Amino acid sequence: MEDDFCLKKGELRILLPKEVDHHNAEEIRQRADRMLETAYVNRIVFDFSRTEFMDSSGIGVIMGRYKNIRFLGGSLNVVHVRPRVKRLLVMAGVYRLIGKEEE
Repeated sequence: MEDDFCLKKGELRILLPKEVDHHNAEEIRQRADRMLETAYVNRIVFDFSRTEFMDSSGIGVIMGRYKNIRFLGGSLNVVHVRPRVKRLLVMAGVYRLIGKEEE
């Protein structure tokens, strides 16, 4: 997961693992928050291109980072969301708050 966080020109891109669950959500949360505290970030992009499974702890990671980046005046987007994960994001109401992009 070392190379999965990329900061470039104020955009923090996080390439999520195959499974986003309670086992790795805390590490993702901590690393993202550390980067928000130590670097200039005005946009977070969660890249789901490898993610096949996500549980409620993944929703918590996304919504917590959404709250933090909005407090800083920035935005959060998700990209490359597979249908199974997309259903979860829709059911949780995440898309009503965050942006989604097709890349």
